[in-house]
Amino acid sequence: MTTWKASAELDAADPLNQLRLQFVLPTDKIYLDGNSLGPLSRNVREHLTLVSNEQWAEDLIAGWNTHHWIDLPLKVGNQLAPILGAQMGEVLCCDNLSINLFKCLAAALELNAPRKKILTEAHHFPTDNYIAQGLSQLLGGARCEVQHVALEDLEHTDLHEVAVISLSHVNFKTGELRDMERITQQAHDAGCLIVWDVAHSAGVVDIDLTQHNVDMAVGCTYKFLNAGPGAPGFLFMAQRHQHVSVVLQGWMGHANGFGFESHYRPVEGIARFLTGTQSVLAMAAVSAALSIFESVSLSDIRQKSLALTDHFLAHLATTEGTSSIKILTPRDHANRGSQVSLSIAYGYPVSQALIDRGVIVDFREPDIVRFGFSPLYNRFSEAERAANLLGHILLTEQFRNPCYTERRKVT
Repeated sequence: MTTWKASAELDAADPLNQLRLQFVLPTDKIYLDGNSLGPLSRNVREHLTLVSNEQWAEDLIAGWNTHHWIDLPLKVGNQLAPILGAQMGEVLCCDNLSINLFKCLAAALELNAPRKKILTEAHHFPTDNYIAQGLSQLLGGARCEVQHVALEDLEHTDLHEVAVISLSHVNFKTGELRDMERITQQAHDAGCLIVWDVAHSAGVVDIDLTQHNVDMAVGCTYKFLNAGPGAPGFLFMAQRHQHVSVVLQGWMGHANGFGFESHYRPVEGIARFLTGTQSVLAMAAVSAALSIFESVSLSDIRQKSLALTDHFLAHLATTEGTSSIKILTPRDHANRGSQVSLSIAYGYPVSQALIDRGVIVDFREPDIVRFGFSPLYNRFSEAERAANLLGHILLTEQFRNPCYTERRKVT
């Protein structure tokens, strides 16, 4: 059996194969960048047309009541809940990941006072560390300190002054999946709260925030959840913590927002973490994007994710020209997200040569080329073609073309 036939047979037998038809994908491209930005779905395109051309155009401001726009952050949060293994009323879709992380870290410091340390991993996604640093600068060293630690050193770190641990579920550079249950239990055993960044796992990993007793989590909806460029973020706050006071106090989180009272009174529940008016069009896009997850199980998505990355790695191992590549992503399924990260000499021009030939990937410093696999629309034949093309580019050194060295603002 030829490898092409094997890939074709895997595609034919794939129970999720027909989901690809729900996305608007260029026929001349292999899109392996869903870990950075998911593609447009037909549901989103149709729903945005409806909201703008019918609801907004015809009903104007009445749409806040007639079409329940005002309830979208909670409604979409409840759509996200089963994807995250959360309960209804524990997820809020609003703002962006950075702002939501600020809210969660501030809440954790209050809940776990007098402890004042935020422990964050040295190789966290940068915005997570920037937010922690900014909060520390705002509160001052007497109320907040930031400590960085390598994840592998966490078990040997003194946690007795740590209020909250901030970690990524999947490392954005390497694609390593962390053991959420074990680390959360370790944090709780030491008296710490924990905030997980699930931006790179939501929608492709079978997450269970409730089962793992997670305190808080944040994420975004524009990656594997396919809600569009700059789509809103979300925050998860376990029911047991929702009494906490709110630092970013906005009128949408007020107990009687349209009473226009002079002083802030937080509404009961997770809605208190709302700030200002949320974008209706953006929320509508998230709601439509999430509807695809109602027809498929996360366990099936996870199974195909691992099969796709296995298939890519297997072809990479037998493709001429790839021997110098260092694979950063763990081979062990228990430790792998839904991307394969490769350390490649001349990584940036290699990524540009791939893109120029129709395989859309992305690049992260210093030399990492990331291949993101979404089970909702990627095929096994695409994984094979991407591995073969990468080998060909390296073998023929096509990446040395000067046109591939000019850095773009977004890599």
